[in-house]
Amino acid sequence: MKKFERISALVKTLSTSNRTGFHPCYVSYFECFNQGDYYEAHDVLEHLWLKCRDENHLYFKGLIQIAGAFVHLKKQHVRPDHPTDGRRLHPAARLFTLGIKNVLPFGPTHMGLHIVAVCELCSDWRNKIVASEFRINPWHPSACPRLELQKDIP
Repeated sequence: MKKFERISALVKTLSTSNRTGFHPCYVSYFECFNQGDYYEAHDVLEHLWLKCRDENHLYFKGLIQIAGAFVHLKKQHVRPDHPTDGRRLHPAARLFTLGIKNVLPFGPTHMGLHIVAVCELCSDWRNKIVASEFRINPWHPSACPRLELQKDIP
């Protein structure tokens, strides 16, 4: 099965309760993210981002970068001594910075998301990594962050 077909099938299974009026890939991003499935969150939103030709292009890119940062943290947590996965804190911090840069202009709210809160969350995670001098991964499966999508926010 090709990636496009795989992602389309995943989105169909996730967005069955989409009552927000937003694109199913957008809603699925939050469902995946909040389950700690950051790679899948990245993939489903990338599915939409690649087709995006409007002002949301950078917004989606920023959310993809934020999910990517958590992909790095999750992989580093699982295999901290692995030659590649053990060195994922720098890329995670860099992706948090890029994600903030891309979503911040859409704030304070956009498409049902509190942008300011997302940027604060990402800054906190990045600051924890930097404060540890890139030695301590703050991510743990028992304390996964959540991004809440609100229906009533434009």
